[in-house]
Amino acid sequence: MVKKYIFKIADTGIGMDLEMQSNLFKIDKSTARYGTMGESGTGFGLLLSKEFVEKNGGKIWVESEESKGSKFYFTIPVLNHIFDLII
Repeated sequence: MVKKYIFKIADTGIGMDLEMQSNLFKIDKSTARYGTMGESGTGFGLLLSKEFVEKNGGKIWVESEESKGSKFYFTIPVLNHIFDLII
């Protein structure tokens, strides 16, 4: 049996509309914007994260609302015998 860990990373930043969310994990779409403190981002880290998570049998997704922030989730499967060693 395979168990899955679910991770959640949340912020209270600028959030995203539905169009940006749908393009977030696509390499051919630009999602660069400035954050609440004027910091810039390219979204490249999210593409790398998606690749890593999916190569390891997990899933990644986002929930976001403009002006309220974003929540990023991802799962990583862990085999039972490995799970028992961690606990």
